[in-house]
This record gives sequence, structure tokens and C-alpha cells, in this order.
Amino acid sequence: MNESSQTQRLLDKNVVVIGGSRGLGRSIVAAVYAEGARVLAVARKAEPLKQLAAAFPGVEVLALDATEEGAPAKVFETLAPDVLIICAGAIPHMAPLVGQTWEQFSRNWNSDVKLSLLFSQAALTSPLPAGGTVILISSGAAMGDSPLSGGYAGAKRMQMFLAKYAQKEADRLHLGLWFLALVPGGMMPTTELGRVGVEAYASSLGISPADFIKNMRAAPTTEDVARAVVECASDPQERAGKAFLVSGAGVKLVS
Repeated sequence: MNESSQTQRLLDKNVVVIGGSRGLGRSIVAAVYAEGARVLAVARKAEPLKQLAAAFPGVEVLALDATEEGAPAKVFETLAPDVLIICAGAIPHMAPLVGQTWEQFSRNWNSDVKLSLLFSQAALTSPLPAGGTVILISSGAAMGDSPLSGGYAGAKRMQMFLAKYAQKEADRLHLGLWFLALVPGGMMPTTELGRVGVEAYASSLGISPADFIKNMRAAPTTEDVARAVVECASDPQERAGKAFLVSGAGVKLVS
């Protein structure tokens, strides 16, 4: 690492990244690793995790389906987090409303929302040590809409509500835990999720993905979001129970 211990904001903190093997999750792992954290990356597929561990020596990895009922206990047994970042989720089924079955429409509720609920509940009931922080990664779709992605926008809005609800419960129980949501403000074409979204919306408009990207409003990069994670994890108390829009300019309160 190039940073000195005096500037490493997460030095010796245990940081768990759910969905940490690729895309945005990988950028978050890289950012917290650079800040001196002990890192556990959790994802379903073993091979991307092996590649991650090779790129970042010392990062622990755990191949696990985070939507399983027992997943939080397995994760917390592997590394009890001071900071828990929930970044995992499903790629939505991209089709107009009339082209969605219920199973397709509810995909992100059964993945993103379910695992956010399970891990938030576990953080409250295990509980995490006082001062522990849980960051839910939502989406800019939650602030507007996403008509080709079924229930995705609603699921990502529910993650914002979950951070608020969990904070109220933590306060009621006097646990000293902090929950918040980060809302990346636009599609990130460098991620698989962003690529799928770009291709679907470009096709619906009859233009190329490249032209669609040219016409997109500026969106944060994965590195922008990772920096926001570090900033919020370093000073979570004033942000507790709230959601923040992430752009290239930083974070801005949205609720």
C-alpha cells in the first residue's frame, strides 16, 4: 500500500463486502483494502473470488449465496464486521411490463431486498459490535423509474427504506449501530448490470449502445461509489438512517 497508516481511514477495521467479486463490489474491495481494512469478499461464484484474492493479497473470500437464510451467520463466523457493505444483487429481467412474468418482475425483490433484509436483521440481532456500520448499495433507479427492468426500481427503493427502518430499530435497542444507503446516480456501463441496462434501453430506442452512452447524463464511476463508501464508513454517525445520492462530485443527502 502507498498510503501511510496515518491516512488509512479504515486501518484494522473488519470490512465485509457482500457481492465483492466483480464490478462495483470489486471497486469497493479495492478501496477499503487500500484504506488498511481486513477484508472479506463474499459472492456466489468461486472463480471470480479466486481472481480477486490473487489481485489483493490478504483479502479473504467466501463463496456463498447471500440469499440463503443461514448466510449471515456463516459470513459473521468467518469475519465479524465492523463495516458491512451490501452490494450484491440480481441482474433484472429486461423487458416491457407486459413481457414480465411475476418471477421475472420480482427477481430483485427475491435477491437484493431479501439479502439486505437478512443481513440487516442479523446485524441487529447478533448484534454487530457498537459502532458497527451497515451500508446498503441502492440505485439511481430508486429515485425515478426503470420501466424495462420490472420490479428493480421498487426493490432498490426498498433498500433505502430498510436502512431507515433498521436504524430506528438499532436506536430503539440502544445498539450503537449505524445503517445508511448509498444511491449511485446513474447506470455504470463498465459493470455487468450497467451493460445490460444500456443494451436494453438502446434497443428500445433503436440506437446503438455507444450512442445511448453518449446521450446519457453523467454517471458516477465505480471508483466514485467506492470512495463514497470509504467516506461514509469512516464517519457514519451523522449519516445514520439516511440515503445519499452518489455522483462524481461526491455524496448528497436525498432522504
